[in-house]
Amino acid sequence: MKTRTMFEFLIVLTTLPEEKVAEELVRHLLEEKLAACCSVLKARSFYWWENKINDDQEVVVMIKTSASLYPELEKKIKQLHPYQLPEIIALPVVSGYQPYLDWIKEVTRA
Repeated sequence: MKTRTMFEFLIVLTTLPEEKVAEELVRHLLEEKLAACCSVLKARSFYWWENKINDDQEVVVMIKTSASLYPELEKKIKQLHPYQLPEIIALPVVSGYQPYLDWIKEVTRA
C-alpha cells in the first residue's frame, strides 16, 4: 500500500500541568474537529524558567491533525492553555499508513 510523503499531516505537541487540564483541552479540540486523535502521556519535564532549572510532573499531549488546521489549532490551544508560555510544536508527518492518514482527513475539518 502506498504511503504519503507530503507534509499534509502534523503531530502537534503541547505540555500541560495535569491530566484534568489536558482532558479539557483534548475534548475541545476533538469536538471542534481540529484533531482526529490526541494521546495524553505522563512526563517529567526539566526546563529553564525565570532564571532557574525547574523539575515538574506534566502531561504531554500529542495531537494528530491536518496541516491546514494548524493556525486555528494553535489559536485554540493558546486560548485554553494555562501556561504563560505554552509549548506548541508541530512536527510534520513525512510518511504514514494510508488508511490512517485518510481517517485523519475524514474526521477533521480539513
